Amino acid sequence: MTARILVVDDIPANVKLLEARLIAEYFDVMTAGDGYQALAICEKNQVDLILLDIMMPGMDGFEVCERLKSNPKTAHIPVVMVTALDQPADRVRGLRAGADDFLTKPVNDLQLIARVKSLLRLKTLSDELRVRARTAQTMGIDELLRAETRGEEGGQILLVDGRANSQERIVKALKPVAHVFALSDAQAAIFEASENPFDLVIVNSNIDDYDPLRLCSQLRSLERTRFLPLLIITEQGDDEMVVRALELGVNDYIVRPVDPNELVARSLTQMRRKHYNDRLRASVQQTIELAITDPLTGLNNRRYLDNHISTLFNRSMARGRPLSVLMADIDRFKQINDTYGHDAGDDVLREFANRIRSTVRGADLACRYGGEEFVVVMPDTSPEVASAVAERLRGVIESAPFTLKSSGTELSVTASFGISTRTSAILTPGHLMKQADLALYEAKNSGRNRVVAAA
Repeated sequence: MTARILVVDDIPANVKLLEARLIAEYFDVMTAGDGYQALAICEKNQVDLILLDIMMPGMDGFEVCERLKSNPKTAHIPVVMVTALDQPADRVRGLRAGADDFLTKPVNDLQLIARVKSLLRLKTLSDELRVRARTAQTMGIDELLRAETRGEEGGQILLVDGRANSQERIVKALKPVAHVFALSDAQAAIFEASENPFDLVIVNSNIDDYDPLRLCSQLRSLERTRFLPLLIITEQGDDEMVVRALELGVNDYIVRPVDPNELVARSLTQMRRKHYNDRLRASVQQTIELAITDPLTGLNNRRYLDNHISTLFNRSMARGRPLSVLMADIDRFKQINDTYGHDAGDDVLREFANRIRSTVRGADLACRYGGEEFVVVMPDTSPEVASAVAERLRGVIESAPFTLKSSGTELSVTASFGISTRTSAILTPGHLMKQADLALYEAKNSGRNRVVAAA
């Protein structure tokens, strides 16, 4: 995982220390000596995360954070406050200013990197949804970004806690901002989380008969709870559990003894993030589905591809990251239509699209290009990985027959694939698509049912 991180601190030694730690993890680091410089950098540059000192002359970190979160252009950037202040009131004030996290100096290296990576994973989802929203040009993104900074009260929280007395304290602390459903049985909690619309799950590590990290892992792996925010409560000094939890995808943590104000603030932060992402998903789905979806296969159509690939291409160039295109064509599709009729051809196209969905990643853009041709655009994907994805998809198509709904007839279907990846010689999205098309043409001419990568 790589990203551009802005370090803001008025003490050069602190800046150098954080910069060295982050560069060692291959992050791209920018620095600012005060709040005004930080705001100017965020206005003019793409920033993925901000490490922000609080005690600075002129404008302190609280005000910088409030300004960032009130600006729709920068509200989506995760902010981690890094400071020597360690009072609960300071942490709460930072979180309520909109900060996504809070680290106390001296910063523990493992927690710093794990927490940064956790926040970047969350931002990746938000970024993709925002890019697709801009491509559609049919939704008010400013309103959605403003919604992220508002408090979300009356949420639904699932608490998994093995002790009745701590359950009671946590429920009491969260009562003003959420309805809390408390359980001590981890297996029952998995069922409840998957069957009910919770906004946050809090897992207390005091569960006696079940590994709390396994519970978090299971919640992350289930489709219905994959994007549900998780907050874990750990013992003071249990760095190993904190790091492993964040690596599993847990969104946040708090240590015992639990400060009620900090618990409320961190819970509100996670519920705000969930509501923001839920609104983005719903808005994208409702406003662009008809305009950009192929009605037969349910994949995106060529209109959406033509618009969105330009955005992905420009982002790839700006960030210096690879972008690959897979172009697929069903072999001898005309024979299927001529022999079994166009209804049978439609059945094959729908099933082909389903197998594409089962193979590509969520961040990839899968489209029906036209007729029996399909395109998958794969951000941050090298030629080797793109070829492996294409080969896997080729095998998925060939391995099982396609069943025609009208007659129950089973057909053996194969497909040919062309791959291209953006290089310094490819300067436009059209050129990238042309290279994939030429590779596909070679795959068809050299015997079909194969993958060819553009030279």
